[in-house]
Amino acid sequence: MRIAFLTAPEGVEQIELTDPWQAAVDAGHEPVLVSTKSGKIQAFNHLDKADTFPVQEVVGETSADSFGALVLPGGVANPDFLRMDEKAVAFVRDFFTQGRPVAAICHAPWTLVEADVVRGRVLTSWPSLQTDIRNAGGTWVDEQVKVCDHGNNKLVTSRKPDDLKAFCETFLDVFEKEAAA
Repeated sequence: MRIAFLTAPEGVEQIELTDPWQAAVDAGHEPVLVSTKSGKIQAFNHLDKADTFPVQEVVGETSADSFGALVLPGGVANPDFLRMDEKAVAFVRDFFTQGRPVAAICHAPWTLVEADVVRGRVLTSWPSLQTDIRNAGGTWVDEQVKVCDHGNNKLVTSRKPDDLKAFCETFLDVFEKEAAA
């Protein structure tokens, strides 16, 4: 399965990109780094610059149609940049419209809030997002990983880097079951 990993040009939390990416590779999937600009993205370890990664596809030049699923890594700045980009928000919304599974960790649900896809959904995130999620019509829970099927697609969410092992295992299981359905 081709899995889109959507990040802004800078601000993604590196481990929230690299751990799920490696899990997808290890499971035999094809992760694809999608961003709002071509070139490279700058990842961070909290507030410190980390590694750069080459962008493979650009939002607006690709579509949800060419992917089986979407992963949204966190980082504080990453989803804040993405939610200000109309093409990125539309790209995310299309996965929900088409019923394709989505996984988001930490601060990434900010982009989901902007895409107006959390209404009626149950999800988790970094705790500071709970008011935003509730205000957008979602139900926030404090759980290591949450799978929600109260909508057109499956949504997998987790709170923080400490949840990455459970997050990766769960989204891979959900993505594989959705692909087989």
